[in-house]
Parts: sequence; C-alpha cells; structure tokens
Amino acid sequence: MANAFFSDLLSTISERGRTLLRRGGSTETKQDASELLELCQALLSGRGEASGTAMAREVLDRYHHLDEAGRLAFFETLTRDYGPDREKLSHAIETWRAQPSDDDASDLHFASEPRRQELIRRLNRAPSGTSELVAMRADLLRAMKANKDLAVLDRDIVHLLSSWFNRGFLVLRRIDWSSPANILEKIIRYEAVHEIRDWDDLRRRIDPVDRRCYAFFHPALIDEPLIFVEVALTEAIPGAIAPLLAEDRRPVAIERARTAVFYSISNTQRGLGGISFGSFLIKQVVEELQRELPKLENFVTLSPVPGFMQWLKQSDVPVSDEGRALLDQLDKPDWFENAELAAQLRTVVEPLAAYYFLKARSSKGRLIDSVARFHLGNGARLERIDWLGDLSPKGLRESAGVMVNYLYRLEDIEKNHEAYVNQDEIAASNAVKKLLKSEGRRLLDMRLS
Repeated sequence: MANAFFSDLLSTISERGRTLLRRGGSTETKQDASELLELCQALLSGRGEASGTAMAREVLDRYHHLDEAGRLAFFETLTRDYGPDREKLSHAIETWRAQPSDDDASDLHFASEPRRQELIRRLNRAPSGTSELVAMRADLLRAMKANKDLAVLDRDIVHLLSSWFNRGFLVLRRIDWSSPANILEKIIRYEAVHEIRDWDDLRRRIDPVDRRCYAFFHPALIDEPLIFVEVALTEAIPGAIAPLLAEDRRPVAIERARTAVFYSISNTQRGLGGISFGSFLIKQVVEELQRELPKLENFVTLSPVPGFMQWLKQSDVPVSDEGRALLDQLDKPDWFENAELAAQLRTVVEPLAAYYFLKARSSKGRLIDSVARFHLGNGARLERIDWLGDLSPKGLRESAGVMVNYLYRLEDIEKNHEAYVNQDEIAASNAVKKLLKSEGRRLLDMRLS
C-alpha cells in the first residue's frame, strides 16, 4: 500500500507539472530525436519539482514514439554531447594538482561525472521511471550491436542501475499457487531454461509439497519478478531433468527429502543484464530452506550446458580421429536410443565434458560456459557430469544431452569463490577429475596432457 500511495503521489505531481508546462503537441505521433533532446536539456536546467517530474514523464513518453533510427540518434547524442563539463573538470584537475585535499578530491569527483548520469537520475523521478529506464537500457543493448561506441553510455546507466537494484532493495518472495495471477503468468512467460507449457505445467512446478519457487522483487517494479529459481526437493542428487518434470511423478514426502535441487534460474529483465542477483538469490533461498527444513543435507543445481555441442564441433577440440568419427554420430536423430552407440559415445563425450569445464578457455582466458562461470564464481563445486541428463530436443541440440550438478556447501562457498576468482582454480569433485584419466582417454588427443 505504501508503494501504491507513493506512486499515486508521483503521478499527481507529474500531472500538475504538465499543467504548469503547457507544452503543445502530442506524443501520439512519430517523434524526432532533436525535439526530445531539447526537452532533455530543459530537464537538466530546471529546478522545479513538479515541472521536473512532468518533464521527465514527457521525455519518457516521447522516447516511446521514436522509431529505431530515432532511438539510435538519441543514444548517440547522449554519448557524444552529454559527458562531463570539460571546463569545470579542467579547473578541478588544476586545483587538485596545485594542492591536493579531500575537498578538492570531492570536487574533482563531481566535476568528472557525465551530465547524462544526472539526466538519467531526473528521468527516474517520473512515475514508473525506473521500469522504463530498464526497458530503455534493453533498447540500448540492441543498439550497441551496431555501434560499440555506445558502451560509454551503457556503463553510466549500469552504474546507476547497480545502485538502485543493489541487494538492500531486493525483496525475496515465495511464489506458489496462491500468488496473484499476473505474477504467475510472468513466471510462465519468463521461464528460460525448461519451457512451462501451460497453467497445469506451472502448477506441477510450484504447488506440490516437494516443490518451491522463489523470486526477487524491487519496490519500484511492482509485481515484476527480477529473477526466480525453481526448486525440487528430492531424496538424492538427481542426474536427469525428465523425472523432475514428469506429469505422472509421485511427490516426495517432505520428511524424506534430503536434497534441494535448483533446476531452473531465469533472469526476467533484459535491461538489467550484467547486474547480478543470482548469487544472492541462491544463498538466501538456501538459508530459507534450511530454516524450514533442517533435515536437508545437499543443495545442488541440475544445470544445462548450453554451449557444449557447439564447442564439440570446433576443429581444435582435443580428440583423436577415431573420437571425432564417434562425435559425428551425434548428428544422427535418436542416437541415444541405440544403446551400443550411446555407450561408445559416452567414453569420449564424458572426458571431453570434463576437459570443457576444467581446462578449456576462451580467447580471453575465461571458462567457455556461462553457467559454469556463474556457479563456480558463486563458490559452488562442480560435483558431477550427468550423461543423458536432458534428452529434450533443446538439450540434445545444445549439449548432446549432458547436464551437470553444482554443489553449494555453505562452509566451502567463500573458499571456493576466492580460489576461482584469485587463482583461477575450479572446485571439482574427484569423480569429475577422474574422467580425464578414464578409459575413454585413448580417444582423446594427447594435447590433454
């Protein structure tokens, strides 16, 4: 109710400000970026609260009616012309050099701030400003594909969004069948790992006694989940996704559950890409589950390996000619139904999967797999590689059916995180490490050494 009151108050201020502005023209027609930028300049120059809120609202309204070219021109101008005041910055630098002091350092800091950051702050004052700036950043990310120079603007927006969406503002809420329908509909729409087909499918994931779903919300984005995680409570660590999602499965009695499985984590806001919530979400959900179910012993993921199949097809993958001939069989439909062929493929795919996680790196020296970077960076341990863990068309296409378990052990999280970040050391179980020394090693190129 407090959020609704505040939102209504902002809307009232904005409407009164519009009356004060008495600006002509309609926002219902195609807009020109130059007119919008004139309004931005007025917004930066003004001081009135009501008129400023109204201007911010009008800037956002007019932005909506720009076409793709107009939005690109808008972003390019903010990048080029809305940087720091160079005269003020030069003066602050000279003052600092002449006699450095804390006050001068503070003046230098504020003088170096780009004017576009203050513009973004003022736009955020408009009713629903935060959500629209998040959507604007999603547009910017698309525009950056054609113009890398816009990265300067993106860095400024991310700087502000990171402050507005830090952990202190986020609220953890459990999603269940009694949650509002508009939130449940968004869970269906935003699920990015294992598609939710319909309302019945959603109910099977959040309503049974052995299922949980949690999401982070932000006060400025009412009823809009930022990220959510789906959890299955099981007796043991699972090695395949199908049994967890089966329509005819029997729920696990809660007193027998010893493992919490994070089998799907979905970010919902493209405009918040690069602002991480996932590590906070998993750790807080672990704490929530431990309080509710103290008998839980294991906290693991059942994770996809979205880039593995693409990596296997690269020419520099360390595999012998015999192994490469086997890998070519992965292109056959339903190869996994041939038990003999599947067994042969396992001898080469599993060691290569271990190499993929433990040894392979991108040209920038990073782990290739983004899911691995996420969980290992959060302090998890690579626990197990799951052969034929995902036989869905997507799983076969992206990962040759391979899935992995990452284990979150609270007492080891900080140690694993520090080792990964500082020494590039990957916490992995002996079972995973031994795959590099398995019998299938004969099918791998000796460059594995």
